[in-house]
Amino acid sequence: MRILIVEDDHRIASNISAFFKDKSNFITQIAPTFEEAEYLFSTESYDGIILDWMLPDGDGLELLDLLRSRQITTPVIVLTAKSQTEDKVAGLEYGADDYLTKPFALEELLARIKTIIRRKELFSAAPLIAAGDLKINTNTRTVYIKEQQINLAPREYELLEYLVLKQGIALTRQDLLDHVWGEKLTRFPIQ
Repeated sequence: MRILIVEDDHRIASNISAFFKDKSNFITQIAPTFEEAEYLFSTESYDGIILDWMLPDGDGLELLDLLRSRQITTPVIVLTAKSQTEDKVAGLEYGADDYLTKPFALEELLARIKTIIRRKELFSAAPLIAAGDLKINTNTRTVYIKEQQINLAPREYELLEYLVLKQGIALTRQDLLDHVWGEKLTRFPIQ
């Protein structure tokens, strides 16, 4: 799973990244500015986004609004020092899936990001996906061609499932490395 951390405080972003690396299989990428975050979510795909409201070159809620106006449905947690009820309501109304105030516990942030990603997957992914005569049951991780079951190694299954889910979309080598093998991106440093 790939998580974009939009946070200008290097210490906070690094702590989140290190904790996620240690406690989960999440690959994180840090964007410290509005501009860099906009570029990344326009050119890359993420399973979740942690978004600070107050960025040095723009407003995080404006970035969230831009994200949603482009029909990008990636789950987003707003992580901010703004703790008033009206701030929380504004964040959720702009399209955040969750809202967490600073200071926060890293364990809680990880649990919340896992929850919103799982919720999106439950509502968006059908257990059966197909491409021609190929059928995949994502619940049981079984693959069939013309009703005959095909046995695949775990990595083979993950690659096939990803390719079928992304059918019709041109994928780069880096997309495959990121989503199937969990390799790190090189365009911007990843923590």
